[in-house]
Amino acid sequence: MSALSKYDIQGLELTDNSYTVEQSLVRNKYKAMDAAGDVVVRGKQKMLKMKEEFPFTDGDGNEVFTVKAGGIIDVAGNYVLSDAQTGEDLVVLDNDYSVMQDTWTLRDAGDERAIAKIDSRGAAVTLARNLLPFGEIIPHKYEITDVDGNHVGSIEGQLSLRDRYEITIDDASNVPKEAVIAAAMVIDAIQGN
Repeated sequence: MSALSKYDIQGLELTDNSYTVEQSLVRNKYKAMDAAGDVVVRGKQKMLKMKEEFPFTDGDGNEVFTVKAGGIIDVAGNYVLSDAQTGEDLVVLDNDYSVMQDTWTLRDAGDERAIAKIDSRGAAVTLARNLLPFGEIIPHKYEITDVDGNHVGSIEGQLSLRDRYEITIDDASNVPKEAVIAAAMVIDAIQGN
């Protein structure tokens, strides 16, 4: 079994190297589209939950995975990505929130070893997003790296009415794409943009 196959989600196969994630106008509801513009994943934040929860479906509406917060109102905590068909916890999205740098670590759900990091680019931009009035309109920009610090890809926010992100995965040999797509949606919802 390859290192990545242990993170495979039953019923979901992401083969492209670029995806667009778009938020709906009304609430924390998202869709991810492949390079051809086809919806491959949909996710939404469940409302009125003590612990934040994000169920995800494939383009046909079949439930494929869920991301749940480890604690109540978990702004700087962890979120577990679980396969909807097997019930197995696969990846933990661990948020190390600070005013200067937004860092998310993707960890193996079993042994908690790091798989990848998603870091905001530029302390000045992160500081402005967190402190300025209407700073949340400044788009997120993140770099994705593997555990050795090698570039894997990026998440680039676009200034628009709806939050929109271009996700580029240049080298997914060690990083599960599904976790990166889920992280982009969860990061946007949790960090209030």
